[in-house]
Amino acid sequence: MSVKNVLAVVGLVSGLASALPAAADEITVKTLNSGPGGSMVFDPAFVKVKPGDSIKFVPTDKGHNVETIKGMAPDGAEYVKTTVGQEAVVKFDKEGVYGFKCSPHYLMGMVALVVVGDKRDNLEAAKGVTHGKLAQKRFDPLFAQAQ
Repeated sequence: MSVKNVLAVVGLVSGLASALPAAADEITVKTLNSGPGGSMVFDPAFVKVKPGDSIKFVPTDKGHNVETIKGMAPDGAEYVKTTVGQEAVVKFDKEGVYGFKCSPHYLMGMVALVVVGDKRDNLEAAKGVTHGKLAQKRFDPLFAQAQ
């Protein structure tokens, strides 16, 4: 095979590989009674993913769930509410900002922020949602990371 033919084959293979869709990632987020951010936390509490990626929410400590906070998701995004104590995988297809809470521990400030893709059209609306004092205290630095 000539050098010219080898280069043509290499170019064809490279072109085909770049045309394939990138594999989606799955990030694990633990729900903890005590962790890096204090008591009743998601770890990590801030996650940035690409459209098509998933987050596996793992109730490391069993009394937790994950629920979308009203007003803190892009228009048309699927509402999430998992069963307390059960692992769940959530796939994110719509770009934007998502706020989540652990329903039993929301008043204790157990919240997380997920940013999907580069669009943040709903960021200001998400920031405008009213929370209890502890949840707001935890959201403030998370929003700073979402800028």
